[in-house]
Amino acid sequence: MERLSAYAEAAMRDALGIEAPNADVRAATNPRFGDYQINGVLPYAKSLKANPRQLAEKVVAALDTEGVCLAPEIAGPGFINLRLDPAWVAADVAARAFDPRLGVAPVATPQTIIVDFSSPNVAKRMHVGHLRSTAIGDAIVRTLKFLGHKVTGDNHVGDWGTQFGIILWAWKNHRDEAALERDAIGELERLYKLGQAAGKADPAVAEAARLELAKLQSGDPENTALWERFVVISRAEAEDVYRRLEVEFDSWNGESHYNDALPGIVDDLLARGLAVETQGAVGIFFDEPDLPDTPYLIRKSDGAYLYATTDIATIHERVDVLGAERIIYVVDVRQSDHFRQLFATCRKIGYGHVTFEHVGFGMMLGADGRPFKTRDGGTVLLESLLDEAEERILPLVQEKWPDASEEDQRKIAAKVGMGAVKYADLAQNLGTDYKFEWDKLLAADGNTGPYLQYTLVRTLSVVREYESRVGAPFAPERATVTLTTDEEKDLAYELVRLGDVVMRVGDSLRPHFLCEYAYNLARRFNAFYAKCPILKAEELLASRMTLTRATWQALEVALTCLNIPRVSRM
Repeated sequence: MERLSAYAEAAMRDALGIEAPNADVRAATNPRFGDYQINGVLPYAKSLKANPRQLAEKVVAALDTEGVCLAPEIAGPGFINLRLDPAWVAADVAARAFDPRLGVAPVATPQTIIVDFSSPNVAKRMHVGHLRSTAIGDAIVRTLKFLGHKVTGDNHVGDWGTQFGIILWAWKNHRDEAALERDAIGELERLYKLGQAAGKADPAVAEAARLELAKLQSGDPENTALWERFVVISRAEAEDVYRRLEVEFDSWNGESHYNDALPGIVDDLLARGLAVETQGAVGIFFDEPDLPDTPYLIRKSDGAYLYATTDIATIHERVDVLGAERIIYVVDVRQSDHFRQLFATCRKIGYGHVTFEHVGFGMMLGADGRPFKTRDGGTVLLESLLDEAEERILPLVQEKWPDASEEDQRKIAAKVGMGAVKYADLAQNLGTDYKFEWDKLLAADGNTGPYLQYTLVRTLSVVREYESRVGAPFAPERATVTLTTDEEKDLAYELVRLGDVVMRVGDSLRPHFLCEYAYNLARRFNAFYAKCPILKAEELLASRMTLTRATWQALEVALTCLNIPRVSRM
């Protein structure tokens, strides 16, 4: 699409005399209108005081897409439809088939980007609510890195706050050393729940917990050592989950990392008149009509700081020290008001040159449309979800490969199950809630992780069978494409779209566009596989092997960006 945009913009400059036109080239929504549309002519009709269709005719006359597109067509009041030349598509696929990136070029101007995602709380096990932020954030990081940006994926863990006073009190009064040895994170969760209930029932306990927190905040050696132990226990548990999800982070800067900066943040905002005292607290007010009319509090009346204060300190470091040009938060959509106020605050501070984005997502619901819970109404742990996915897939793996070792069977089941869970999440339109249904997400066909994994394995099996028959790999110099059937044409046209889709995900931060692409590509390859003999094609062998090789590369790119694991067989 970048090439077509350049052609269209050059034609608009020449034909209409516009210095820097926006051609607004988009993929056509209906095949009847071609493959792409130039929509940018219409908006200039008013300023140029001209008939939009006549302007479109001038642009078409100046448009040079020979060799890439067939003759352009004007539709409606001034849209220009473009159809790719099949000969160009065939040559383009052949040229890219052995490129690991399938011809997707890095961005011309890389940015320094921070992606804030996952962010579990210390002393708590990760639950299904953490899946969305973790999977979506990881896919965004990987896609942006693939596009050539300098990206830092930051796990901004919740390792500070009032909950530690409660845990410290409960630890000192009710810890179970045997339970701690068996299940450290489970014991911390038990202590927190016990301390929370005791504090609600007895004001004296609540006061004791407050004093424990005050000691921690003042640097008391005993409480600091205990807090550090809690952090180590929690990180070890979280890393086990991340290992199973195959997710990695570039940094783990928790809330505590910014503690020393908080007083200075508040003092600076007060001194600059950006924050004011209100009823003993300190807050920021906005006169922007689309923002909440409540103040954005950065210090409570008792002197305690809030998440907002930490978020501002975090942005100071990310911009002033790390040089971030774009900061992305992958957080539940219910936090939208907080982020709108945070971003407005940062514009007031002087960070208007930085792009701030909140990637909000909906909830994971059960099949009944209610929040996803265990049968007894409890929270579903993320590890339990992955365990169940593996156990549900395992019988199918055992049936298909009875001769494989139990270890190998479990490895495949774990990868397929985990991939299915992550893909089901990534394939959703972010802003909406979605139903988590085991039968649908584990299905071997349809828009599922297993279907894509299966299709990738199928492409590889064709490549390996070729090597076995011929006695040598399918070589780059043999790459050629001849489009003789509708199935071949549909597959080739899908292959040349990969770069547009990856770029769209990088711009929109919506991984489901890449899921849609991968699913459509898999469908088209499987239709091609069913209708077009590959290894028995003789005259068309090289062409169909090239299409197969290119499909393998495209699926590799898509699944790598989405971080869906590949398996050797299915």
